[in-house]
Amino acid sequence: MNYVNRKIIDSIISKAETVCPNSLALIGIYGSVATGDEYEKSDLDLLILINDEKGYKLATGFILDDSKIGYDLYCTTINGLRFDSECHSAHLSKLMDSKIIYIKNYETYEELCCLREKTKLFLCSDERYKRVDELIEKAKISYAEVCLYDDMGHIRVCVCDVMLSLADAIMIYHGTYFKRGVKRIFDELSQFSLDNVFTDNMKKISESKDIYEIRSLAKDIILYVEKYVSREVEKINPTKENIAGTYEEMNSNWRNKVEEASKRNDCFSSFVNMCSLQHMISDISSVFKIDYFDLMGNFQPDCIKENEKIVDSFLNEYKKIYNGCDLYVKSYPDVDVFVEDYINGLV
Repeated sequence: MNYVNRKIIDSIISKAETVCPNSLALIGIYGSVATGDEYEKSDLDLLILINDEKGYKLATGFILDDSKIGYDLYCTTINGLRFDSECHSAHLSKLMDSKIIYIKNYETYEELCCLREKTKLFLCSDERYKRVDELIEKAKISYAEVCLYDDMGHIRVCVCDVMLSLADAIMIYHGTYFKRGVKRIFDELSQFSLDNVFTDNMKKISESKDIYEIRSLAKDIILYVEKYVSREVEKINPTKENIAGTYEEMNSNWRNKVEEASKRNDCFSSFVNMCSLQHMISDISSVFKIDYFDLMGNFQPDCIKENEKIVDSFLNEYKKIYNGCDLYVKSYPDVDVFVEDYINGLV
């Protein structure tokens, strides 16, 4: 460690003893100084872990004129590290790799060690795939901003969010995280079998001066990563126990509303209700071994009456699945018969 960095760290410890003696838990070093990837203008990345609000008195930012290096002394709480351990991004080096050089609170240090183990287990578990999906959804939200606005500055900021979220998704998918800075992002991604087109498109986005090209490239990298991280989900067979009530729900919630919409020649209502039914169909077919029915691909905006037939056609097919599970649609000639069965526990 060089003289300047040592002096800065010593000053933090000295100030803590003076202004907030019970607030500083530990100090660690991460980033380029810790990995040996520093250059002449590298700053010092510190994990300054504090116990309480008073510890924020240790935080500051400054520039040294003789070296022209800027420093940001940022304080972190254990709650912040707990959040990091949930792997909402792949930038976990502060949590995982900080070289601890000073410990005042050993209880906090032990929790840090536990959080590191927890994070390792998470990255090895199937739970990480939920984070991957969340990161891709985050990229899509940023992509929407790229498409909605025409201000180049705003578009560039949003498309950067797209790229970084996708890079995070790839790392978490592989059960790892970024250990080095942005300048090494492609080096770290190169350990995986990514198509060169993907990394080339990432670089092209940063170089582009054309809004339409940026949008096109952003779309391509999202679709690429979505396919790259896709995984086969083992579906289960539908049974009497796990799909009971779904036919009745479809019928009561949407079938009659589609019929009513056709009577009023209300395309919007027909559209919305059939989309709602499509969501339910998609959810069911993603879990069970059931053929997917493309309700909305067959939607007829020019002949609303036809949409009733489309819904009925699906419900007839779904009834066959129901019957195959020894399930039969519950129907009653009138409410009195239903009430009698319901009270007697036959429903």
